[in-house]
Amino acid sequence: MNALFRFPCLACILSLSVLAKQAQAAPRGEESAAAQTFYVSPQGDDTWTGRRATPNRARKEGPFATLERARDAIRALKRAGKTPTGGVTVALRGGTYFRARAFTLNAEDSGSAGAPIVYRPYKNEEVRLVGGKEIRGWKPVSDPDILSRLNESVRGKIMEIDLKAFGVTDFGRITNGGHGRTAQPEVMSLLFNDLALPIARYPNEGWAKVGDTPAGRNGDRFTFEGDRPAHWKSLEDVWLYGYWTYDWADSFEQIVAIDTERHAFVTAPPLPTYGYTKGHRYFALNVLEELDAPGEWYINRSAGRLYLYPPTPLDTARTVVTTLQEPLITLNNAAYITVQGVTLEATRGDAATVDGGSHDLIAGCVIRNANRYGIVFNGGTENGAQSCDLYALGLGGIILNGGDRATLTPGKLYAINNHIHHFSTWFRTYRPAVSLGGVGNIVAHNRIHDAPHSAIQGGGNEHLIEFNEIYKVCLETGDAGAFYMGRDFTQRGNLIRYNYFHHLRAGSIAGEEGFTEVMAVYLDDCLSGETIFGNVFYKAGRAAMIGGGRDNTIENNIFVDCAPAIHVDARGKGWASFWFNGKDPTIMEGLKAVKHTQPPYSARYPQLAHVLDDDPAMPKGNRITRNIAVGGRWLDLYDQLTDKTVLFLDNFTQGDPLFVAPEREDFRLKPDSPVWKLGFQRIPIEKIGLVKDAYRKTLPLR
Repeated sequence: MNALFRFPCLACILSLSVLAKQAQAAPRGEESAAAQTFYVSPQGDDTWTGRRATPNRARKEGPFATLERARDAIRALKRAGKTPTGGVTVALRGGTYFRARAFTLNAEDSGSAGAPIVYRPYKNEEVRLVGGKEIRGWKPVSDPDILSRLNESVRGKIMEIDLKAFGVTDFGRITNGGHGRTAQPEVMSLLFNDLALPIARYPNEGWAKVGDTPAGRNGDRFTFEGDRPAHWKSLEDVWLYGYWTYDWADSFEQIVAIDTERHAFVTAPPLPTYGYTKGHRYFALNVLEELDAPGEWYINRSAGRLYLYPPTPLDTARTVVTTLQEPLITLNNAAYITVQGVTLEATRGDAATVDGGSHDLIAGCVIRNANRYGIVFNGGTENGAQSCDLYALGLGGIILNGGDRATLTPGKLYAINNHIHHFSTWFRTYRPAVSLGGVGNIVAHNRIHDAPHSAIQGGGNEHLIEFNEIYKVCLETGDAGAFYMGRDFTQRGNLIRYNYFHHLRAGSIAGEEGFTEVMAVYLDDCLSGETIFGNVFYKAGRAAMIGGGRDNTIENNIFVDCAPAIHVDARGKGWASFWFNGKDPTIMEGLKAVKHTQPPYSARYPQLAHVLDDDPAMPKGNRITRNIAVGGRWLDLYDQLTDKTVLFLDNFTQGDPLFVAPEREDFRLKPDSPVWKLGFQRIPIEKIGLVKDAYRKTLPLR
């Protein structure tokens, strides 16, 4: 039987698929669909009527100057009972809207199914909402004390500016955030022609290595090679960033002293979660003496002065510092609001947040240079992001956290047809392109690439992950998954189907030792009840991994040049027995939290109700059926597992499956392929990835 028809809550998944299609096929926001239009322009005036796109100053008619004025005009219409039956469009004239605070829409600003409220550009003009200030007037450094600290070769090339002269008095700060910590980025960014520049660091590229740890792994110091740090005159606001012990645990650590005699850094508490380990990677940042490469910058926060080694001449450059700590746009319990076709950029916080509400849409937007997340959806139902380009993000791309795990009610939040890349640039682990939480959300038709850690990650039940193209992720980390969930018996019913995972790093990071493999789909630490169906894995590392879990299905997938295609272990019987012998309560507490022996969990997932009576540490119920594996290695079974515990049926692992053109990554199967006789089902490869729709008129090149 096809895996889809064994899948829990088929009706839920089908409804999600329908929602995904509707979101692609039924765009909102055409200006002609609204019975009322208000106009806004950077050259507008809030005392004007907002009814004209171009001003008539003699009659005091023309566009508003601010988004807030347009919002208030819509509120006035609603209070007067004059809301147009076709809704309202706010048409934004082209230009830059510098934001000093979040643009906030609340429940009173909602539209309705037949009368949405739409914020979009006027006639496709370029509209930019910017959470920063443009700074001009750079001058060459002349202070002898500063010049003496710079490398002699760059002393005539470094420029400086006084931020206070532009009204910037909050210069942000580097925080000791990272793995296992709650601190969020609060740093200020410097943008040069819309490109975020790197803070002065050592080494300029690559990594230094932790030396000895004279105070032990959990001590506050470690040695460094060479004598370069001994020449740093000031340690004020100098930080270290590193993967200190594991290739999936990063953090920022502040230097408080340098022991020049022993060549050791001394760092402030709190110390890294897993301590310092010899040979692991780090670099130093915000060091004036290391301002030695084009594009680097340094800030002296006590003086409010910023120093820059310009990458190109400044006379033709646009330089912006981020100042806004809030999101550029916030929707709170609002409904039927669309933000379409604008650029949201340059903020120290998230670019946009949607809390609660329903049927809100962020569509066709460019979201970049946000120091936290691109778009955060928290709660609500049927809210989503469609056909947006998200990149240069300090944390992750999109958070979908909706639905109720207690009742298994779906949130139906979605991330569809988005291009998400070059994210996790500040905190580099566990900040994925799409983060999932709750129940019944959709991640479909996205292209995700170029990131240090995972593409899709999180937890919850009955999420649908389909038709995504994912490649070149986990570039900087190990023991990591392009798709990752783990350490729970109850987060079941997630369907990973019709995705293309390719060109993931296999083996060790250069110069690193230890377990640094990368998985395409990583069901970690006893995650159970998931279905991996109809995906294509090409050069995808350790492609599909069942890490001790139960009741997982790997069916109808294509594996090409993976090592291995499939991994199954029984870690609960070995090194991870602490989850079952009472030493670590994580998995047992997860069962108690959802009352797994009672509905809805016992009804939706019948295997779960009696799991504790059926040797729970043994990975029973896993099915590996009708897969194709070519090249690489087919299977790794660990912990003495055999086909008596794991079901293997009708897998094609020897011979030629007759792909159409594997040399061009065309893994469609020819009509005379031998796999059809095994019951292999056609994978709709042509539908994978980004598609053209009302918000994405062209497709980006790879």
